[in-house]
Amino acid sequence: MALDGPAERRDELVQVEMGNGNGVAPPQPLRPAGRPAAATAPYLDRRLRLNPNAEHKPQDYSDVRGEYAPVVYSALERHLPPSLLDADRDVKLHFMRDILARYWPQGERNKVQRHKEYRQRILHLYKPLHEELYNMHPSEFFLPTFLEAVRSNSEESFRSFMTEPIPGVYTFAMLQPTFCEMLLEEVENFEKWVHAMKFKIMRPNTMNKYGAVLDDFGLEAMLNQFMEQFVAPISRVFYPEVGGGTLDSHHAFVVEYGKDRDVELGFHVDDSEVTLNVCLGKQFSGGELYFRGIRCENHVNSETQHEEMYDYTHIPGQAVLHRGRHRHGARAISSGLRINLLLWCRSSVFREMKKYQKDFPTWCGECQREKRGRQSQCVKATKMAFLRGAGGATI
Repeated sequence: MALDGPAERRDELVQVEMGNGNGVAPPQPLRPAGRPAAATAPYLDRRLRLNPNAEHKPQDYSDVRGEYAPVVYSALERHLPPSLLDADRDVKLHFMRDILARYWPQGERNKVQRHKEYRQRILHLYKPLHEELYNMHPSEFFLPTFLEAVRSNSEESFRSFMTEPIPGVYTFAMLQPTFCEMLLEEVENFEKWVHAMKFKIMRPNTMNKYGAVLDDFGLEAMLNQFMEQFVAPISRVFYPEVGGGTLDSHHAFVVEYGKDRDVELGFHVDDSEVTLNVCLGKQFSGGELYFRGIRCENHVNSETQHEEMYDYTHIPGQAVLHRGRHRHGARAISSGLRINLLLWCRSSVFREMKKYQKDFPTWCGECQREKRGRQSQCVKATKMAFLRGAGGATI
């Protein structure tokens, strides 16, 4: 199953199984019918910049309709080749669409179109229980300590309220109890409404049989602000090597664990660059989250090292932030009902740039072990060659 998927496609968790062949080669860029080949041909061999051009002001794409939100094009434009920055907007737009199309084959487009129609029908008919949830109210949603740290927007302020039990995993108190209660009630109300309307509820992914996609019933705009204003500043500091500074889309959902729900979740990685996991409640025991090391596609099934093992016990209102490629799972719940909010944050820029990386990714634990092993062998070989040479000189 490929990890590099479009921002708005039907989302899946990637379950870790020995020999499951994670990752497939992306399809060749698709050029929509009627598009003049000359518009993009001179730039097809150009690569995106690894670091964004901070001085460049992207053009306005708010009038562009299609599969991706205008903010995606604005973010991607800063990474365009220098020779393309001053080109006409249509040329840049065609170039960026060619890049984005690599993540979205026609079959996926058809699925997305059906999902859009499903979502539009719900938005037309569903009446929210808590209207205040659908617009961002920071002081009502977040704890004061969290808000103050985000407003200060520095590594020091973030570390003042976060703990890092193992490298790359951060835990912290985040949500107001009233927000958790309202969101739980809204999800329950939506699920009852879906059942009464005899709609088929779209589940969050292929591994969770219970839960709901929050964007499907109107929370998309609020959750986009949630990501951009309150997750992205932290990700920019702690996860820059996996696109934490260029997050431009999300997939938000709740999952439910209990005796009559999903009981546990298998060992997997997420289809995200950065994952926020917040426990909403309710009363439960068991269901611990366990982490087993960060891996790239080539090493997703590799052995876990002792220092990579960490088990986390969920607390309502408490958040866990980690890389999407950090392998993890959920142990069986022993009693009660646990409901969690998941926000998968993605970067289309990182997914494009990752294809050109030839060196060991700094974020993959196994790649770094292999790199250190090769360096050690190189040092040993150099020493042996030196000793042999010195011995020869002595003779």
